[in-house]
Amino acid sequence: MAINESGDDVFRRMGWRSRLREAWHVLFGKQQSSGGAVSAAAANRGALGRPRTLLIEQLIAGLPGPAIVLDRDGRVIAFNKGATAIAPALHRGEPALVSLRMPELVTAIRRAGRRREPQRVEFFERVPLDRWFEAFIRPVRLSDGDGGSVDILLMTFNDLTPLRRVEEMRADFIANASHELRTPLAALLGFIETLQGPARDDTAARARFLGIMQVQATRMARLIDDLLSLSRIELNEHLQPSMTVELAPFVRQVVDGLQMLARDRQVEIKVSMPEEALTVLGERDELIRALENLVENALKYGAAGKRIDVTLARGQTRGGHAEARLAVRDYGPGIAPEHLPRLTERFYRVDVSDSRAQGGTGLGLALVKHVLNRHGGKLSIESTPGAGAAFTMHLPLSTTGVGATEDSLINIIA
Repeated sequence: MAINESGDDVFRRMGWRSRLREAWHVLFGKQQSSGGAVSAAAANRGALGRPRTLLIEQLIAGLPGPAIVLDRDGRVIAFNKGATAIAPALHRGEPALVSLRMPELVTAIRRAGRRREPQRVEFFERVPLDRWFEAFIRPVRLSDGDGGSVDILLMTFNDLTPLRRVEEMRADFIANASHELRTPLAALLGFIETLQGPARDDTAARARFLGIMQVQATRMARLIDDLLSLSRIELNEHLQPSMTVELAPFVRQVVDGLQMLARDRQVEIKVSMPEEALTVLGERDELIRALENLVENALKYGAAGKRIDVTLARGQTRGGHAEARLAVRDYGPGIAPEHLPRLTERFYRVDVSDSRAQGGTGLGLALVKHVLNRHGGKLSIESTPGAGAAFTMHLPLSTTGVGATEDSLINIIA
């Protein structure tokens, strides 16, 4: 007994993979039944040949970036390991539409298949992370040696995420720098206009305004100085220093130079150093600038604790290499955990108004990070709200000396 089914009934009985195959054929203008799709896939694999398929897989496996090869109907023939990071659901023999669900990419594949012309497209993914890619789809015709040929599509991908993030950082940097300079500049212009106008003959107002103008001009000079220093350090960041620097003398130099600021803030600076000499390959002026920034920050934002510990000690990296650890610890209000990952970003501040009141530019920790990057080191930050913060400079030692005694060191609080 014959059973008549409508097209809708047949479509409902099809699995989701079959439906996607049918949708793919609609996109390419080749609608057919699921059985036809399977036979077409088998026919195409037969035309390509197993040896040639293996050769394609080996070739794209050697490419540095993600690569996918499709047949003329948009089914996956081969892909390399990098492609699974973009489309984890890739399966050979299935339509690319199953795993490549970006509309821009699907349109470019369809256009390349129909027109037999190379296509380039950029697309954006939000899951699991924000990522930008560009894809190149190039039609390739493979000869079979007997006068016939097989058409395939070669897809390669470039990860644009680092470039896009650099562009965003550059745009943010320009916007922040402009804003930071515009504020004191506007204040200066306003006071100059006032002194030239209503307050021209007001001696008391003139003295008060000139004092404020001096503060704003100093703020601008400090910001420009930090910007120039940061730019200079970044320019030479790829050049590893070759001069040997003993750490203890420059630590004493920095602490002695900031004693006046410490007395003004009524803060005691305690220094602890090992008996052995710890030396690193470094640029002395840059290291001094980095330590000055850390101690100044502790004096400005951790003054409530009335004490700062500066500790120089020998340590080891996770890989077992000797390093110097130069820690600056304050006992102030501390820093909330959500701020810690972003503290070394340019112009990032935990409290903007407090930072400006203290004369901060928002570039100090960014400068420290880049100095340590140049020296092959790193900056670690540990803090507990209400219990202060510890900023530790990790620098690889250039020589191995006698180990320090336990009594001569102050442990860095975890």
